[in-house]
Amino acid sequence: MVTDYWKRYDDAEVTEIAPGIERRIIKTEKLMLVVVDFYDGPTKAADPFHNHYHEQVSYVAEGELYLFADKNEPVHLKKGDLFAMQPDVPHTIQRLTEHVRIVDCFTPLREDFITD
Repeated sequence: MVTDYWKRYDDAEVTEIAPGIERRIIKTEKLMLVVVDFYDGPTKAADPFHNHYHEQVSYVAEGELYLFADKNEPVHLKKGDLFAMQPDVPHTIQRLTEHVRIVDCFTPLREDFITD
């Protein structure tokens, strides 16, 4: 049962997933919203590609980045832009600004992100 119906951004538990990268999560039983703050940009190269069986839609809330998906040419995205990933599509980003904030939604839940 879900008991967290709302969270203030500043009160959400922060997980440092790597130096300069923080994650905040709110979830229901079948849907997860993840806010990722990258403070390590700009980066000289893209992060390693990864893929997962989850559907993902994302919103660029701050900053600019290149999105790499599968074998397509990179796409330049900035604050206000959106992207979506089907399951198992290899993808990654390269941060172009000092701070990038991405708001990701996943279904099913990314169990690998859950610490409680």
